[in-house]
Amino acid sequence: MIDYGLVEKSIRSVLRSEKKQEVKSFITKIIQLLETMQVRHGNMVVGTTGTGKSTVTHTLEKALTKLYNEGQRHDPWYKPVHVDTLNPKAVTMGELFGEVNKFTNEWTEGIVSKLVKDAVEAMDDETQAHKKRWILFDGPVDALWIENMNTVLDDNKMLCLSSGQRIKMPETCTMLFEVNDLKVASPATVSRCGMVYMEPVHLGWQPLIDTWYEEMKQEVLEPGSAV
Repeated sequence: MIDYGLVEKSIRSVLRSEKKQEVKSFITKIIQLLETMQVRHGNMVVGTTGTGKSTVTHTLEKALTKLYNEGQRHDPWYKPVHVDTLNPKAVTMGELFGEVNKFTNEWTEGIVSKLVKDAVEAMDDETQAHKKRWILFDGPVDALWIENMNTVLDDNKMLCLSSGQRIKMPETCTMLFEVNDLKVASPATVSRCGMVYMEPVHLGWQPLIDTWYEEMKQEVLEPGSAV
């Protein structure tokens, strides 16, 4: 059973090491993401720009890795985390999921299929098998590419490619999405994912000012600098 007191302590340690503020409601959101991951292998962190979506995911990643490195290995969730981040709207559908060249009939691997295959191969590597792998889609949800993820997000955990390949996503792999809204996502997609909704009230503007002040103060007080 997860000791959330231990997790919270690790989260606070990570935040302070990066000169970020320990806002109680924000820390609760980080723990909520962990709780959601325990029951879903596909999760969405939803909120407008500036609400701390990226900080939530990367702080949790570092906190879980920190617990493992400190010898807290009694819980299967205290594992080092490897995160692969991509923007699904920065590439074409063929580049994302793979495509067949219509002139040569050759299959070109896509980014998502390559990352899932890497996760499968890591399961057979003794030096990598203990790691968690998160594939993070940091970009707007589009009705075209997200529908291709439905078979991965449901209980089958199967990535089906246009080449006929079917790749089973391993237990160590989690699909994460950082999105502003779900306006064009279908009910089929939304119902398959766990949701953590970020609102501006959870962080506010004061912690951002405090962090900026701490960073500026350190820059001024660096050895050799004029005070």
